[in-house]
Amino acid sequence: MAAAEPKPPTGAAAARRLARSCWSAFWDYETPKVIVVKNRRLGIVYRAVQLLILLYFVWYVFIVQKSYQDSETGPESSVITKVKGITLSEHKVWDVEEYVKPPEGGSVFSIITRIEVTPFQTLGTCAESMRVSNATCDSDEDCVAGQLDMLGNGLRTGRCVPYYHGSSKTCEVSAWCPVEDGASVSQFLGTMAPNFTILIKNSIHYPKFQFSKGNIENRKGGYLKHCTFHEVSDLYCPIFKLGYIVEQAGENFTELAHTGGVIGVIINWDCDLDLSASECNPKYSFRRLDPKHIPASSGYNFRFAKYYKINGSITRTLIKAYGIRIDVIVHGQAGKFSLIPTIINLATALTSIGVGSFLCDWILLTFMNKNKVYSHKKFDKMVDAPERGAGPGLCASEPSQQDCVLTDARGLAQL
Repeated sequence: MAAAEPKPPTGAAAARRLARSCWSAFWDYETPKVIVVKNRRLGIVYRAVQLLILLYFVWYVFIVQKSYQDSETGPESSVITKVKGITLSEHKVWDVEEYVKPPEGGSVFSIITRIEVTPFQTLGTCAESMRVSNATCDSDEDCVAGQLDMLGNGLRTGRCVPYYHGSSKTCEVSAWCPVEDGASVSQFLGTMAPNFTILIKNSIHYPKFQFSKGNIENRKGGYLKHCTFHEVSDLYCPIFKLGYIVEQAGENFTELAHTGGVIGVIINWDCDLDLSASECNPKYSFRRLDPKHIPASSGYNFRFAKYYKINGSITRTLIKAYGIRIDVIVHGQAGKFSLIPTIINLATALTSIGVGSFLCDWILLTFMNKNKVYSHKKFDKMVDAPERGAGPGLCASEPSQQDCVLTDARGLAQL
């Protein structure tokens, strides 16, 4: 009796089957099979998904977002400003040269509306401000000579001297005297400030499309001397009243003039260059930029000094100015038809319509009652082997069910 041949290890056989499967999957060709499923609810879901995808691409992608256009954001921009007007305080008349800082006419400038003036300051010794930490004292022992407080006004001399008013005492400092708190006088300049006019001249350029435009209309006869901005009738007359800007930003002018603040003038150039240049117009908006609801940092102020000589000694007037700072901010986007983004978005739209088929296949294979029947009809495997007389629907070569040729006389299976 011949000896029985040894069986190969089970693990090795499984590995060979896995290798054959992987190799077969690499060389196999897959083609879709059309199956008509007679189910009205599933058909409604399929068409509804297709319709939603189509509406999304037609309305939002192509109409709202204009994805058929090539676009450019952040135009090159220049801003020139000019303020005109006069106002009164308790002691004098103020003109543009005095209340506008800086005077160059850039995109950021301040209009002074209230000042605290400390006049006739000279270099010497005087009492430190009571607002400075550890400045109050009872005797000279409380004051350290040579101490310099970064938040103070000068170098301490070591003496304790009477304050400018009242019975309190503070440490003496070597500084510009008297210090700001001791002799400042407040003046309000905001009485006529709402009528100040501000010319904002803006030009933009989109280099990708070689398109340029400005916000001033080309008219003769001194048009800018007699107009003010109006959103409908005088869009290209960029002369704004300060009161109008503050009102559009939703602020109270009197309160803002006392505490100061920062107002943004935003100019937006959104241009569809498929249309004529006259359809590309600036849009203005106004809002407050500084955090007015935070007491520790609300308002806006700055200091500057004016120097002169009296009897040969240097004297200065220190001014703490509260004002309305105007920041002109320009942004925008331009778009023009381009074939490449159009093709890309059309291809994306056509591909996305296939999501309906994927969703309905998932419903059929997961939730329908005849999901196994559908799975059997949808997934067939055909072996490319020579016929051996087998009839349609029978195994052509191997008895294994995996290698059977599944056919349909009409070429279409229906559920």
